[in-house]
Amino acid sequence: MRFQNKVMAITGAAQGIGRQTAEQAAREGARLLLIDRSRYVHELAATLAKAGCDVLALEADLEQWESTGQAFATGVAHFGRLDILINNVGGTIWAKPFAEYQPEQIEKEVRRSLFPTLWGCRAALPWMLQQGKGSIVNISSVATAGVNRVPYSAAKGGVNALTRSIAMEYSGSGIRINAVAPGGTDAPTRLTPRNEEQPTVEEQAWYQQVIDQTLASSLMHRYGTLAEQANAILFLASDDASYITGVTLPVAGGDLG
Repeated sequence: MRFQNKVMAITGAAQGIGRQTAEQAAREGARLLLIDRSRYVHELAATLAKAGCDVLALEADLEQWESTGQAFATGVAHFGRLDILINNVGGTIWAKPFAEYQPEQIEKEVRRSLFPTLWGCRAALPWMLQQGKGSIVNISSVATAGVNRVPYSAAKGGVNALTRSIAMEYSGSGIRINAVAPGGTDAPTRLTPRNEEQPTVEEQAWYQQVIDQTLASSLMHRYGTLAEQANAILFLASDDASYITGVTLPVAGGDLG
């Protein structure tokens, strides 16, 4: 029960790593603020509430500051505090050689995988500073070194940099900021695809190159599980990691990114 009575916000909570993290945190006593752009976040909240979790689900576009700030303000008004933030929004939209990306696609990749973390940190910090304590875990990726995802890699490199910089800036405030960098992770088919376009044969081949490189780069030569990612995230979020800040932890079977 590491999170008994602690208020934990999880963005991108409707599916994948975010959902797994929410389910595990609920079992450890967390009070949960779940934020996602998908309506499926309400279904997760209803399931957790039936099991006894104190949970609030909100829909918000976390790529935009106004929507992000309002969601966090609503959550803090409801719970009265914010102890932990898991910034989980992001993910590759396209997989292709960099020369094949259109300029607007590059901008969308960066907006999807960098700005929600920037806005999430900016929204959470004032509340944590008032309390004099808090923990933030940003979800990065070992794909900062990888093929066919250069804009995504750049965005996640930004996540690593902001994690280190914010940790240094607020090191005397009682707030710890760390990141987890997942490798390839087995997950159910997404309820809301990041890219609804039907891939061409060429695009399928480019994505297979991503899979092949991911498996080759991992010393364990396998994908991880959702639970393996959530375990690391919740460790860094918890007081078990009280002497750890400014760190990006690869959880990728030995791939350091």
